[in-house]
Amino acid sequence: MDLNEISRQTAEVVEELLKIANLRPGSLFVLGGSTSEILGKKVGTAGSLDVAKAVMDPILQAIHKKGLYLAVQGCEHINRALLLEEEAQEKYGLEVVNVIPHEHAGGSLQSYAYEQYKNPVMVENLKGLGHAGLDIGLVLIGMHLRPVVVPVRLSRNKIGEATIVAARTRPKLIGGERARYKKM
Repeated sequence: MDLNEISRQTAEVVEELLKIANLRPGSLFVLGGSTSEILGKKVGTAGSLDVAKAVMDPILQAIHKKGLYLAVQGCEHINRALLLEEEAQEKYGLEVVNVIPHEHAGGSLQSYAYEQYKNPVMVENLKGLGHAGLDIGLVLIGMHLRPVVVPVRLSRNKIGEATIVAARTRPKLIGGERARYKKM
């Protein structure tokens, strides 16, 4: 698989999602993914740090440019714990757990990102605080997003061989038939 093409596809997807989601600086963007799925293999069978780099570099660049926090979900072997910068963990009041991701427990994306973060910490969950997210390979990130999740249809539905699902969130609409709402 061409790593440059994976990077190009990832950059295209994340830029489109960030444009649609229109997140404020300091928002939490959740990423879950499988490098095995990107390579056309079954999740957890063909992890690749090279593919992780090809995916993470454009995502990290886009996230930093927008002033967002990136929460990278680990695999089931670490109970889907998330990697965050310590600054984000403190801002959102999340409890730190003790685990260091590696290629076979956490996954390649999280392992690569861990090495890129300035002050990496792991948290058990986001308590439903994620504002938007990208799921590469159908690894299920919805549990980390706010309660009202809005699917985002992107012009591309795969990165490599992995199916992607994107989402943003919005505040709950309350009231009845006479209520008025801000456009979101």
